[in-house]
Amino acid sequence: MMTPKEYIDSIKKLDLTVYMSGRRLENITEDPVLRPSLNAVAATYSLAQNSDFEDLLTATSHITGKKINRFTHIHQNSEDLVKKSKMGRLIGSQTGCCFQRCVGMDALNALSITTYNTDKKHGTEYNRRFLKFLEYVQEHDLVCDGAMTDPKGDRSLPPHRQKDPDMYLRIVDENKDGIFVRGAKVHQTGAVNSHEIIVMPTISMREEDRDYAVAFAVPSDTKGITYIIGRQSCDTRKMEGGLMDQGNLFFGGHEAMIIFDDVFVPNERIFMLREFDFSGELVEKFASYHRQSYACKAGVGDVLIGAAQTIAEYNGAEKASHIKDKIIEMNHLNETIFCGSIACAAEGHREPSGTYMVNTLLANVHKQNVTRFPYEIARLAQDISGGLMVTLPSEKDLKSPVTGALIDKYLKGNENTSTENRMRILRLIENITLGSAAVGYLTESMHGAGSPQAQRIMISREVNIREKQKVAKRLCGIRENEK
Repeated sequence: MMTPKEYIDSIKKLDLTVYMSGRRLENITEDPVLRPSLNAVAATYSLAQNSDFEDLLTATSHITGKKINRFTHIHQNSEDLVKKSKMGRLIGSQTGCCFQRCVGMDALNALSITTYNTDKKHGTEYNRRFLKFLEYVQEHDLVCDGAMTDPKGDRSLPPHRQKDPDMYLRIVDENKDGIFVRGAKVHQTGAVNSHEIIVMPTISMREEDRDYAVAFAVPSDTKGITYIIGRQSCDTRKMEGGLMDQGNLFFGGHEAMIIFDDVFVPNERIFMLREFDFSGELVEKFASYHRQSYACKAGVGDVLIGAAQTIAEYNGAEKASHIKDKIIEMNHLNETIFCGSIACAAEGHREPSGTYMVNTLLANVHKQNVTRFPYEIARLAQDISGGLMVTLPSEKDLKSPVTGALIDKYLKGNENTSTENRMRILRLIENITLGSAAVGYLTESMHGAGSPQAQRIMISREVNIREKQKVAKRLCGIRENEK
């Protein structure tokens, strides 16, 4: 397994084409906007080296029998799924942000199932290719970006009827050695911190859309791939030189749009080639795994609750009954998020491939809770913090010989707490609920792993409503064959 330094050095060696704010970046690992996100991924390597967390952060490869990072592991039992949930919460609580490796892990596990099932039906050899790729990922402890979401263009039209056919990533040419693909993937968390890009279809395809039914993996610096970094609230604070106004001094996240301009994919890296009948299964397997992964929001919630309790004490309000009740409610909501992730893991089952799959119903219920509860937790944190959270003067004003003393005098709270520390904790709360970390805590909670409506559709499919009706009728004496 790689050390954090080895991981960062490996990213430095990549020849990526990355644009941000209208300019091409020459050194992404030292860019002040992107470096916090790199640090967050590096934390997954650091914690894996820590003997205290070894049980959660590492696993044994079912291919080689070697010790590997759990982010490259294929779940072999329900215990693996439970450990995945606990790992997500742990790292979220240590970084206070999105640490970017879950989506790749979930893509690997979904492909381990669908490639096997596709081979059984169509006589293909995708699973052999996949296992070879997986062994490579495990051996080198690589970060994979799972790329599923297409721009989609006009949402009322299927891929083949779009005015611009590139609104969904597609096969545009092929030869005996492989295929050429064109299109884009959006909302790609941690994309430029990844070694490999794993592409999957974004919806269930029909025969007319067979050229869009494609799954593959390519190195992140493959010719023809361009990354465009998305904006985040308060992101330019990272370029101002100071640290306090960033809130989180060490970690962060990033999102990117990935453009594929006639990118070549060799045959050995192709895991679906027009098998449209398995596109829906791959989407649903991946989505359920990734919805389980939102245990990480309970970890970030731990940080936010700790910050809310701290500002209550700094404000001198921690003994007020309504403050105590709000902290209790934040904990209740946060632990409910974690319960859902553990439940869908504990109720997991073995697929024919040998991979363990989460309980799809409970994974979708869990993610539906995540679309709501972090918003309420954030609201309560803002309530407890007070308006100063968003009207604070800057770090430069605090350090100014003219205004510093005035800020120190008038923004002091509890007499045992410095004004600077009060400002620091408020900036952290701002960062998680409104700033750049809010992408990973709030917006990602809403739209990550699919929209809330997608989860409700899955819940309606998975719930056996007829069985519920049958029991209700039996208990009150209704006979099924009577009107």
